[in-house]
Amino acid sequence: MNDGLLIVLVAGLVATACGLLGPFLVLRRMALLSDAVSHAVLPGIVAVWLVAQTRASLPVVFGAAAFAVLCVLGIDALRSTGLVASDAAIGLVFPALFSLGVLGVTRYADGIHLDLDSTIYGEIAFVPFDTVSFGGHELARSGVVLGVVVLLNLLLVVALWKELKATTFDPQFGATVRLHPRLLSRLLLVAAAVTAVAAFDAVGAILVVTMLIVPAATAFLLTDRLVVMVALAVGIGWVGAGAGYAIALPLDSSIAGAMGLVCAACFTLALLVSPRHGVLTRRWRRRRAGVVG
Repeated sequence: MNDGLLIVLVAGLVATACGLLGPFLVLRRMALLSDAVSHAVLPGIVAVWLVAQTRASLPVVFGAAAFAVLCVLGIDALRSTGLVASDAAIGLVFPALFSLGVLGVTRYADGIHLDLDSTIYGEIAFVPFDTVSFGGHELARSGVVLGVVVLLNLLLVVALWKELKATTFDPQFGATVRLHPRLLSRLLLVAAAVTAVAAFDAVGAILVVTMLIVPAATAFLLTDRLVVMVALAVGIGWVGAGAGYAIALPLDSSIAGAMGLVCAACFTLALLVSPRHGVLTRRWRRRRAGVVG
């Protein structure tokens, strides 16, 4: 497969995995979870070094995933008390874990080259060079991993669609009819954490944060139907992947950065001309109503 097509495909898989979960996070006011996870995984990386004395990608990803799950469970536990809002819970948990990681690096790994860029905050341009042999064919490792993550996220969303929808829009009703909103929230957050960590190694933290938040926020401006919102979030992510690569290639610039910029441009366009919520659209309606009146 052409290297450029492979890069777009992997970015599209990230967009799909994130797009399946992103609308739920945005609607639950947990959009910055992915950014929190990107900081909270540092002690997991340090722990792997201390225990196994290795910086290999697979053990590091497992260590990072463990602390990512710990991060989201801590955030959800604080939220569930009712004493701390979602944004405050995020702001309390991830700095604590990130600080723990910084202390671990300075105390136990000082002078050791823990290459976070190559172990967890990856670069999407390197995707074609990291392969695994499967059935006599060389496949991109990140493509295989992300394909599995997409499948798991799709199964989660399809199997629990009604429950997730009900507890997202009305958690009190969900609790009344015994839908276990806290358990569903934790499943969703753990899925988001695993998705983020699985994608970090392939495409980098910035693109993962972008794909989880920006397409979902854009879709939120375009529709009030959840199923359409999820489909639009996935589609906008794919647009960002394809158009971003097409822009970055002739400019010889950051591929992930260009993809993120295209997604941001889609959001800006929706913010201005969304049929219902667009700033320019509402202004035009007010002017038209004034003329008619």
